[in-house]
Amino acid sequence: MFSPQGPSLRELWVQAMSSVERGYDLLAPKFDHTPFRTPERILDASAHALAELGPFDDGLDVCCGTGAGMLVLRSVCRGGITGVDFSAGMLAQARIAHPDASWVRADARALPFAEGFDLAVNFGALGHFLPAERPALFEGVYRALRPGGLFTFAISTPSPPTSVWHWATLGFDLAMRVRNAVWRPPFVMYYRSTPLRALHDDLTAAGFVTTAVPLAALGRHRNGKPRYQLFLARKPADPR
Repeated sequence: MFSPQGPSLRELWVQAMSSVERGYDLLAPKFDHTPFRTPERILDASAHALAELGPFDDGLDVCCGTGAGMLVLRSVCRGGITGVDFSAGMLAQARIAHPDASWVRADARALPFAEGFDLAVNFGALGHFLPAERPALFEGVYRALRPGGLFTFAISTPSPPTSVWHWATLGFDLAMRVRNAVWRPPFVMYYRSTPLRALHDDLTAAGFVTTAVPLAALGRHRNGKPRYQLFLARKPADPR
């Protein structure tokens, strides 16, 4: 799972016992050598799907981390691309990888933008937000988009109970809840806190019109359902 350039078990333990922000500051120099970075196949499939909906002008990567989503924005945006994250360490790595992009350090629950972007993306970060925090996140993205702008993210569909992934994510979330119950500061990261219906409801409440398209290139479960979908949340061209 980890390359020789990735973090040691001790480093992962220290990171896991830290706050989310401090944990990512510590992990940042080795983050791209871990399985936590969004895989290239998900980035490629998302870029391919978005190419059919674009081109777009200015793009925003919300919770950009070390900048993996910039690869998607660069392929479909004609204007400037910007990344926002609250981890100074992750932003430092992102600046090295993408020196021509713009970077902003801010909490995604209070985004400092107003109608400056045509496309906003998020890759792999929704699990860091408790359900009660999602409305602030989505409302901030809504404000950041110009009328007609698009917010999108790839998300895995529920795995059947017979799959290893179903039980692995269930066990991980249980371990995280126990950790957060007995240790401070909390480290919020849950794989099973973003059900598709709840995401749809929260996005709709923020003002978006939502659809989802299957990312067929990423395969299907045995029951025939796609493993991943690309959520598409559109800000109305004439928001009221």
